[in-house]
Amino acid sequence: MKRIICLAAALVTIVGLAAAPASAAEATAAVDFASAYVWRGLTFNDGFVIQPSIDVAGKNGFGINVWGNYDVNDYDDQLTSNDFSEIDLTVSYGTSFGKLDVGAGVISYLFPGAGSDSETAEVYLSLGYPIVGGLSAGMVIYYDFEALDELSYATLSLTYAYEITDKIGLEAGGSVGYAGEDFSAAYGGADGGLWDYTLSLSVGFTITDAWSASAGVTHVGALDDDNLIDGDTAGTLDTTTYVTVGVAYAF
Repeated sequence: MKRIICLAAALVTIVGLAAAPASAAEATAAVDFASAYVWRGLTFNDGFVIQPSIDVAGKNGFGINVWGNYDVNDYDDQLTSNDFSEIDLTVSYGTSFGKLDVGAGVISYLFPGAGSDSETAEVYLSLGYPIVGGLSAGMVIYYDFEALDELSYATLSLTYAYEITDKIGLEAGGSVGYAGEDFSAAYGGADGGLWDYTLSLSVGFTITDAWSASAGVTHVGALDDDNLIDGDTAGTLDTTTYVTVGVAYAF
């Protein structure tokens, strides 16, 4: 069922993009190099990973994103090194109502080495609003309709963006996360509730009209130690600080 819904959503998105003039669609290919793979406070690799992606966005609001995680390190023999452990497909739609940005989409999580039983999918709703200057607030709610059938995760965030020069930008952010009961239990948590916090700082560089680069550092921690468990295995709070550098090409 998940595959049918995701394929249908992808088809709708492709039709929406195709219906727009060619000049209304923009594509970006990117690759990030990170010292760890951390998702929602959970460490899935405490070593070097490569994360390529391609994003196609139409000015009509529709978009498609394909993202992958390639494990270079084997996380103390817990993973297969030099292999893709995850591929995510996202189809989305975004619009604005005055200053309020609203987005919605569906994400399919695929794990090539783990089999179809581990795959799942979520729908999400996002809201963003500029507060003052470069400060903005955001909220995203995720509902897992495949493996958990519940509100799996939600996050509130504040982001501050500052333009140092016309080619260099600085961004600082913080967020807090809330986990659903089944999501928490899947990773050893005692109950649903407050989950993680994230603090991040990044710098973006415009190289040419098409090329850009970025570098950043992120710190994560638990809001409730009974939910987000501290440990040294995949799926626990193992890595608390990691760095990322990336490059992107828009065409």
